[in-house]
Amino acid sequence: MVFSTPLFLFYFLPVFLVLYYISNHKIQNILLLVFSIFFYTWGAPKFILIVLGSLLIDFYIIKKMSHYEGNKRRWFLIASIILNTGFLLYFKYANFFVENVNSIMSWFGIEAVSWTKVLLPIGISFFTFQKMSYTIDVYRKNGNPLKTVFDYALYILMFPQLIAGPIVRYKEVESQLYDRSQNNGFDNRLVGFIRFSIGLSKKVLIANVLAEQADAIFAVSPDYFSTGTAWIGLLAYTFQIYFDFSGYSDMALGIGKMIGYEFPENFNFPYISQSISEFWRRWHITLGNWMKDYLYIPLGGNRVKIQRIYLNLIIVFTISGFWHGAAWTFIAWGAYHGIFLIADRVFLLKILQKIGKIPATIITFFFAIMGWVLFRSESISYAISFYRKLFSFDNRMDEFYFDSRLVTILSLAALFSFMGIIKKVELYQYDLYNKNIKLKPLIVSVLCAVVLYVLCGGSLMAGGFNPFIYFRF
Repeated sequence: MVFSTPLFLFYFLPVFLVLYYISNHKIQNILLLVFSIFFYTWGAPKFILIVLGSLLIDFYIIKKMSHYEGNKRRWFLIASIILNTGFLLYFKYANFFVENVNSIMSWFGIEAVSWTKVLLPIGISFFTFQKMSYTIDVYRKNGNPLKTVFDYALYILMFPQLIAGPIVRYKEVESQLYDRSQNNGFDNRLVGFIRFSIGLSKKVLIANVLAEQADAIFAVSPDYFSTGTAWIGLLAYTFQIYFDFSGYSDMALGIGKMIGYEFPENFNFPYISQSISEFWRRWHITLGNWMKDYLYIPLGGNRVKIQRIYLNLIIVFTISGFWHGAAWTFIAWGAYHGIFLIADRVFLLKILQKIGKIPATIITFFFAIMGWVLFRSESISYAISFYRKLFSFDNRMDEFYFDSRLVTILSLAALFSFMGIIKKVELYQYDLYNKNIKLKPLIVSVLCAVVLYVLCGGSLMAGGFNPFIYFRF
């Protein structure tokens, strides 16, 4: 099931919220888990038993681990990590490895390995990282082991953030699983609805429009369109992926607020960054923090020699790229960002700080969108061809026509993406989502949210289905 569908907006969510609000705390948790399992089963019925089975095994491994110290504790940690990474590697990367092995074998004239392609469970990258967060946090004694497998299933399968994040680490939500009374006020529910409606609007009114153009351009060989068309396609995808993914995160945080949960922020105007290092403090924040705490720091962090720091950055961001998808383009995209983070440390930050805020933002935005070419391309060869087209100054007439609707939405997307460069605007977003917001602005915001909700619902009823970009990860 997808947030941005009439089924979810007009049936699933209203029914769930009504039942949730009239129930006591214990029943609320049961309802949340039942609806979450139904939510996942609707989209991936073939995988729900596998997911539930892995949860059951993992829960008892960690429960056992919590009773031991020393080597025995470490062996249970290793067992849990092997279970979760093995689950991820098989379902997400088995096809990739077999295809590459077959390619190598074909070079030597060896017959290809026969293989039935493995289907990908939706959201596997996100809930696997959450499971590993629980394992590591309990191992490090940063949280107490959950009392029952029911509680563990609730933490992992909670439908607002199940499919595409944010990645909620165990220590961030542990206490909320048992007590959400301080966040259960009526004002918090209204603020959650406001945030959900804003996220829905990002997806439906902006990202979906840009997706039509980006998909059409990237579906064609760069040989068949002009340099101007290539730039329009790249900018459309640049803003599409931001409004699509940040829109989902806003909806997840909004639903979380409506039911008393406070999930971590995931985006903060990433395109106003003045370096790639800052970009990763503003883009997919929960993934960056997960990688830092559970991978970069265990590799030595900043405590090792400078050459090892550079190697660690490349390792972490290459893994980050591979986490996004089983393709060489994602690996290249991760390594690309790792190289820029090294460049920041070596010389680039000093240059960007000297040239001023606006030039640094423009240059960083350029670096970021060059990376999106790799992220969006189906192959490295396509990405290379697309780069050539961007800078070939090919002014031919092609079949693409850009109407006023696209130009308007693209302009609004740019405005909304960069307006955070004004500090008051950046800070205002936190006031907008504050449960202690004053009554008058709260009423105005709710009325605007209702209008946006209805507009998006009407648009979805009239238009086609466009899934979230990160569902494929």
